[in-house]
Amino acid sequence: MSNIQVALMMGSKNDMPVVEEAVKMLDAFGIGNEVKVLSAHRTPRQTAEYAQGLGARGIKVVICAAGGSAALAGTVAAHTQIPVIGIPLESMGFNGLDALLSTVQMPPGVPVAGVGIGKPGAKNAALIAVRILALSDAKLLKKLDNFTNDQAEKILKG
Repeated sequence: MSNIQVALMMGSKNDMPVVEEAVKMLDAFGIGNEVKVLSAHRTPRQTAEYAQGLGARGIKVVICAAGGSAALAGTVAAHTQIPVIGIPLESMGFNGLDALLSTVQMPPGVPVAGVGIGKPGAKNAALIAVRILALSDAKLLKKLDNFTNDQAEKILKG
């Protein structure tokens, strides 16, 4: 069993600038992660197989970034019981609103947690993953408390 606890998925290598924000946040907390490029539409079989094998590998949270129809997070959620967080990405035509709506409008029984569009959403997706993992990790909870306190101090100092 590896120390990788979070899998990050994206439909295209072009999505990496956004996904990198989540990776940086997870790395800052010392959380092992892996990044995989798979598409719900262009590699459906490989996406399903990857999602089905996550639990056996010790993955505890999945973060999926996708634009347009943003089907990746829902496809992954349909093939695993692991919590899935969807990051909607900007795409041509709708500035990410289409991806946001696709991410949050999942049918009952196939839950996907949704965050904001783009890089801010990627940072928050990572922080949600940290919070999930901190439920069973006292050291990680302390790091999260320190992070939150540091943010407050920065605001108060102006």
